[in-house]
Amino acid sequence: MPKHDILMAYAKGAEFDPAAYFGESYGPLISAAQDSGKEPVIRFLNSINGIELVGAAAVQPFADTAPTSGNYSTLVFSKQLSPAVIDEMATTFDLPGLRLVAHPADGNLSITLTGADGAAVAYLQWPSKKPGAIIFQNVRSYLIAAASILAIFLIAVLFTGHTAATNLYRLADRARFKATHDALSGLLNRAGLLESLETALDQRASSARVMTLYLVDLDGFKDVNDAWGHAVGDELVKLVADRLRIFESDDAFVARMGGDEFAIGRLGVVHGKTIQHEILALFETPYLIGGRTIEVGASIGMARAPGEQIESLELVRRADMALYRAKEEGRGKAVEYTEQLDAQRRDIAALEEKLRQAIASGEIRPAFQPLIDARSGAIKGVEALARWNLQTGRVSPEIFIPIAEKSGLIDQLGMLILSTAIDEAQQWPAITLSVNVSPMQLRNPNFAAEVIALLHAKRFEPARLTLEITEGTLISNPDQVKRSINSLRTVGVRFALDDFGTGYASIGALREFGFDRLKVDRSLIVALNEENDGADVLKATISLARALHIPVTAEGVETPQQAETLRQSGCDLLQGYFLGRPMAADDVTALLLVPTTIETRRFEVK
Repeated sequence: MPKHDILMAYAKGAEFDPAAYFGESYGPLISAAQDSGKEPVIRFLNSINGIELVGAAAVQPFADTAPTSGNYSTLVFSKQLSPAVIDEMATTFDLPGLRLVAHPADGNLSITLTGADGAAVAYLQWPSKKPGAIIFQNVRSYLIAAASILAIFLIAVLFTGHTAATNLYRLADRARFKATHDALSGLLNRAGLLESLETALDQRASSARVMTLYLVDLDGFKDVNDAWGHAVGDELVKLVADRLRIFESDDAFVARMGGDEFAIGRLGVVHGKTIQHEILALFETPYLIGGRTIEVGASIGMARAPGEQIESLELVRRADMALYRAKEEGRGKAVEYTEQLDAQRRDIAALEEKLRQAIASGEIRPAFQPLIDARSGAIKGVEALARWNLQTGRVSPEIFIPIAEKSGLIDQLGMLILSTAIDEAQQWPAITLSVNVSPMQLRNPNFAAEVIALLHAKRFEPARLTLEITEGTLISNPDQVKRSINSLRTVGVRFALDDFGTGYASIGALREFGFDRLKVDRSLIVALNEENDGADVLKATISLARALHIPVTAEGVETPQQAETLRQSGCDLLQGYFLGRPMAADDVTALLLVPTTIETRRFEVK
């Protein structure tokens, strides 16, 4: 119908004019329906009453071969989008707040309603509502219950966590205390001392006060352990710690470095040597332990922090050097660190290096002092004495032998002297050879085997060799010393106890170790010239040795009167400057070729 003639039209049961009702948009709708063939056309059109949903379709014959377009009658239906219809749609599709609007507002969801010409005539708009919000409304009561349970759980967790954290803090404090305190005395340990020193040194840097460190080492503590056992030694450590606690204050602390060594750190003004005297005074009163009265002294090394910055370890090192010097000077001494101690240490280190090189090059050689028969004056043996001659002069054995012992070179030095002395003594088959042995050599488990191997390699008769040891050797590790002595005695090596009469060797020790000879110390010989009982003491000492059937050698003989007295007292061998000074091997050879008596011996060995 090109003219769009209306066959019939009804609205709510009454006839009406669609063209007038829908206006200009009606004609294009009908044309679109005619052109679409069998497919209906659905549009939203403005009407007199408002926006309406309009559907139009061409009425065609029911045949598959019918044309899809042409002049057919058109059936039109419409539905007004009234508020009631919009509400019904909102309820049906669960879209609360659905409205029909001319223009959509920002933040809302909307659908465009297109007219016959494809342009928008209105919009269906509703509030944006996320799926989570809908779900939340459905499960809100459950969430509230779950949140309550979670809150209770969190409170329990927080309470448990707080309790656990408190316990961890306590455990951490306890662990830190153990790490910085000595378990036996309860004082600071070495780590705690260094930590306290660091803090005190920082405080000193911001003030004019002086940081002073005292290291206190007990004198005679080892004797207590040896005599009464470590349990008594531990109790003594506790008692000493209790006495030293009087120095603890806000500016002072006390620590146990380990063993029998303690430390006192003090930040403040130093008044002379008051503190040292106070420390030493603490040890004037004996200690009572298990009914025993125990006396120990103390040696003190002190170091002050100078004006410049100093590390805690350096301060400890300086105090330790001062303590070492105090121990060398004797018991009950207090020594303060000075730069001279470092200079001396450097000198000793340099001398140690020279000693190492001298041993390697064989620069240290033996000199030989004759051992003279007290009656005939004949040479019965020689004692090999280590001598170290430099271009600048001779280094005393009293200097380099202690250095060798402290530096671990004594084994090499001892074997060097022994080997060289054996080589020289090969030309004197009629006399014996005596060589001094350091206590540290006898404590070496390999010493006996090394000596036996040396004697075998050089084909030297073991019975001609006498090793001289001091009384201190018997006290230091006696079991190992006895094993070494017994091993060497098995092959024929003899042993002499040197410096007898100045130490603590008992009759039981003399019998136990079975010495082949005793050498009376020169201090007893010197006493012969004094107006006292020196002669009686010397005679008693020699009588003791003779009663044990041990031959006696007197060393340090410097006058003919001493030689005569010693001969009459029972000494069979004499040694000293009166009879012969230490000499080179060639001089010994020459001396053996000249028959002599004890009266003329002194003139021939000047």
